[in-house]
This record gives sequence, C-alpha cells and structure tokens, in this order.
Amino acid sequence: MIIGLTGGIASGKSTAANFLGSKGASVIDCDVLGHRAYEPHTQAFREVVETFDDEVVGADGTIDRKVLGGKVFGNPEALNQLTRILWPEIRRMAEAEIVRLRDTNPDTHVVLEAAVLFEAGWEDAVDEIWVAVVDVETAVSRAMERDSANEAAIRKRIDSQLSNDERRRRADIVIDNNRDEAALRIRLEAEWHRVITNKAGV
Repeated sequence: MIIGLTGGIASGKSTAANFLGSKGASVIDCDVLGHRAYEPHTQAFREVVETFDDEVVGADGTIDRKVLGGKVFGNPEALNQLTRILWPEIRRMAEAEIVRLRDTNPDTHVVLEAAVLFEAGWEDAVDEIWVAVVDVETAVSRAMERDSANEAAIRKRIDSQLSNDERRRRADIVIDNNRDEAALRIRLEAEWHRVITNKAGV
C-alpha cells in the first residue's frame, strides 16, 4: 500500500511519518525531494533560473531560496509558476523512489509524506490518504514553541492553507492530533495494524 500522509502546519505529520517508519514503513519525505529538485544540473533548477533569472543562484551555484522566496512571497502568479516547475519534478522523484523501494522489497508499505498532496493533485499517486489535523489554536501554540515564530506570521500561514474541514472531506483516514504524542501513537498503531493485517488477509 502507498499511504499519502498530509496535514497543515504543526499537525504532527512528520511525527506520524517517523512513527510509521519505526514500524517498518518506507517513508518518502517530499520536503527532502523538494530540496533535491533545486540542485544544480536538474531540469527544475534550469527552469527556475530561466523563469526567475540568474539572481536566484547563490555564490555557491545553488538556488538561493531566500532570494527566490522574496520573488514569490505575496505574488500568487510567481508562486504558481514555481509550483508548476517543482511539483511535477517532486512527483517524478517520488515515483522513481517508490519503484526503487518495491524492487528492493515488493511487500513494503510506502508512506508519502507530502504537505501539498491535495494542492499538487497527487491523490491518484497513493492508495489511501491519511490527514493529520489539529485545531487552529493548538497548531499556533505548537508552531510558536517549535519554531520560535511570530504568532501573526503563523496565523497567516494557516489561513493560506486548506482548512481542516476541507482536508477531512478529502481524507480516507483522519488522524486527530489535538492530544499528546502518546495518544497520537495509539491512533497510528491502530491504523497501522489495520494496514498490515489487511495485507496479510486477516
């Protein structure tokens, strides 16, 4: 099974991915793939430079994400240009990694951790979608503690994301993470047990 794991800021999706990895799942982190997409000599690198000019290339020859971020922040058209470049490349790399993992272990369950799974339209790339959700106030509190970030900035990021209601509507499995990590682990354990026993035909 390929599980698509998504959620908003401070929802606990990375904690969930780490837990599932500890249970034997093969985890693909799309944030990591996104960083790789910016590496020199990739197609995405060339397209980013062509679209946003040479000034986005830092002294070390890699994409300066701060400069690039300054070009797309608050500019929906520029952000759409960037995502049209990056999202297909991230999906290509994810699919290649899935093939590699299955060649190594045909029975492996794959967890595709992707914050933008819905936004990028990757629902068809997975068998089941798990969504981690937390209340807005909980997300704000956790993000402030985790990132030492400004509350207003966090709320702005949350407002720009899909709502919890929208994520719940599009999910196969909803992982409520408003309690502590122990409760999250119990919920994940139950869903993981369902996945592996179904695979075993139990």
